[in-house]
Amino acid sequence: MRPKRLMRHYRDMTGPTDLPTLPDARFAGLLAEARALQAKTVELRREIHRNPEIGLHLPKTQAAIKAALEGLPLEITEGKSTTSLTAVLRGAKPGPSILLRGDMDALPLHEDTGLDFASEDDGAMHACGHDTHVAMLASAARLLSEHVDELAGSIVFMFQPGEEGEHGARHMIHEGVLEAAGERVEKAFGLHIFTQVESGIVQTRPGPIMASANSFHVKVTGRGGHGSAPHQAIDPVPAAAAMVGALQTMVARKVSVFEPAVVSVTRIEAGTTTNIIPETAFLEGTIRTLSERTLAFVREEVPKVCEAIGAAHGVRVSAEVVSGYPVTVNDPQVAARVLELAGEVLGAGNAEVMENPVMGAEDFSYVLQRVPGAFAFLGACPPGADLATVEANHSNRVVFDEDAMANGVAMYAAFALDALR
Repeated sequence: MRPKRLMRHYRDMTGPTDLPTLPDARFAGLLAEARALQAKTVELRREIHRNPEIGLHLPKTQAAIKAALEGLPLEITEGKSTTSLTAVLRGAKPGPSILLRGDMDALPLHEDTGLDFASEDDGAMHACGHDTHVAMLASAARLLSEHVDELAGSIVFMFQPGEEGEHGARHMIHEGVLEAAGERVEKAFGLHIFTQVESGIVQTRPGPIMASANSFHVKVTGRGGHGSAPHQAIDPVPAAAAMVGALQTMVARKVSVFEPAVVSVTRIEAGTTTNIIPETAFLEGTIRTLSERTLAFVREEVPKVCEAIGAAHGVRVSAEVVSGYPVTVNDPQVAARVLELAGEVLGAGNAEVMENPVMGAEDFSYVLQRVPGAFAFLGACPPGADLATVEANHSNRVVFDEDAMANGVAMYAAFALDALR
């Protein structure tokens, strides 16, 4: 993600900037309402931050969400295969359904922020900000419950576990979250907090916004022997090393420069000591692309490259590519409307078009494969921090500016009020 100075404000792309902004009466006071809920938003965020849970089964997090939603006019359903939670708010008038999503799970690392509400679990931390997503979505449900008379349709609030590699969105889709209101939702919106953007700014873009993520795993088998006599062995290490370089060459020479692709070898392992040529070597890594066509090509090429290198070295090769999340693709019209709403609700300076996608991956992609919608980033760079050096998401020292959460609450609410007018 590029820092703010390389972003373009949304109004800069839509025509003259000297024209007056005409506020939509439906959104008057919406940000103020979100700020009035800030104490509740922060309280829930910090409770979940202290008690992080990993994966698909998050009972404490689910219980905290249910407590936060208690007393609101919501139809709540708990997941069967996971501890997901779905809440439906029905408007006073008939109309379509839309979906708002917040993910719930933490990451497996030790927290070193020094915050007074730091994780109480030594092996888990909300280092990707999902605790803020839950808190913002819960406060949006509370805010929108006060606007039921203005809603022509229903809102599905999707509290989702297992985003970090566990395909939690797919579990919820299989259990019917997209039809939770009785009919398939017509639009969907998700937010992700991000420290490398100035606090309170909303960024998104049309088309691909995040990459697909696949992993590859390669086993190279030769014949072991003494380190002093490599001619009497079949050494898998040079073969594995050659594969690392050949995979980079494959991307540089076989993938179009106009189709971004990343193939990174992130782990290589062989041997036990200095005087033994091992029998096996292992390497694995990640594949990231922004189109399914490029992904299909790279998936085919990775095993072919490794097998060809193996044949040249006289070793046996077993190569597997494991499917991960698909490309996250925003509907152009919905993404444009999200930016318009950010300008109207938060101010024109708080809406920015991302110049480039992010090569990270996101399982909200499963929702956007089925429903027109948009995914957006919410800046939360702490006051006084430098965008170029601030601790990023997934760092054990990452700190998010909690003041940005009010903007997130307001954006969730504005999206729903706009879609169900």
